[in-house]
Amino acid sequence: MPHRPTAFPPSRLPAYILPVTESPDVLIVRFSAIGDILLTTPLLRAIRTRHPGARITVLTKEQYVPLLSDNPHVSEVLGVGPRDGVLAIAERIRGVRYSHLLDLHGNLRSHALRRLAPGPWRSYDKHTLERALLITAKRDRYGAYLAVAERYFEAAKELKVEPDGGPPDFFISEEADCRAAERLSAVELGRERPIVAIAPGAAHATKRWPIEHWVELVGRITETGADVGILGGADDVEVATAILRAAGGANVGILAGALGLQETGAVIRRAEVLISGDTGVMHMATGVGTPVVALFGPTVRQFGFFPYRSASSVVELKLPCRPCSAHGSRRCPLGHHHCMGQIVPDLVFPALAEALA
Repeated sequence: MPHRPTAFPPSRLPAYILPVTESPDVLIVRFSAIGDILLTTPLLRAIRTRHPGARITVLTKEQYVPLLSDNPHVSEVLGVGPRDGVLAIAERIRGVRYSHLLDLHGNLRSHALRRLAPGPWRSYDKHTLERALLITAKRDRYGAYLAVAERYFEAAKELKVEPDGGPPDFFISEEADCRAAERLSAVELGRERPIVAIAPGAAHATKRWPIEHWVELVGRITETGADVGILGGADDVEVATAILRAAGGANVGILAGALGLQETGAVIRRAEVLISGDTGVMHMATGVGTPVVALFGPTVRQFGFFPYRSASSVVELKLPCRPCSAHGSRRCPLGHHHCMGQIVPDLVFPALAEALA
């Protein structure tokens, strides 16, 4: 049976002491975000395979708990709320005899946690200098490409695990799948036609494909005999509505703002293909086995976040201004946004047609 996640206020963070055994007791810290968390799952799977009796606990923000809540390789998920302070979390961690503490976030908060809860902490190389050189001077010093999912394994060297060559995992509960099916029925998608899922939103504006391109592509998709489901969070409802109105309502439905993480994953699993930018939804698709057509603009392959070990196509342009940021930004530094604007639908549709075929 899948485990159930544990969410806590700081005063009730679970504290437990296990008897000493040969099986490791591992705490993995990755607070956010969707893609980064899903990319930890090849490591979680490898630890479980190598150490079947291990206790594997993941500490993350409570809104991301559903990404791991049904993962059979995880023993427990601890959800950190917005009011949970580092000091209280550290105090509880100190009460547990973890044999391995893996910091897969590497930010100020996780560094503070490591200082406040001393122990056998290990982390990984984020290649901060190489990234800065590539962004500012366009000098590539990365060397051989290594996906972030594999960089995480650096933190787990003592566990003697290696990547198995498989994609990320995103396990969906039966309840979430039923709720997704109900929502699809409510917007009349997928009844007699295949579904193409699109995710037009992104946390950073420079990662977003222009609305007019989405509108044109949606029209071409529906002409093939497929339905289009527009995914996203509450912040993406406005852009989803604009696409729906411009493309026409037939065979297009808005799912943005109406689904949780698990339900979104269930819809993607039912889709023939997902089209998105460099966002967490893209990694959801790789986790459920749905082919991806990914549109990359301000970010590049060297950063390590291309679709990992999955059926995918990446559409990008070779421009002298790329990359311009590590995670995207509010506006194009040069004001033209060519990296996304010049990815016209004629460049995307062939990759989509290949995925559908």
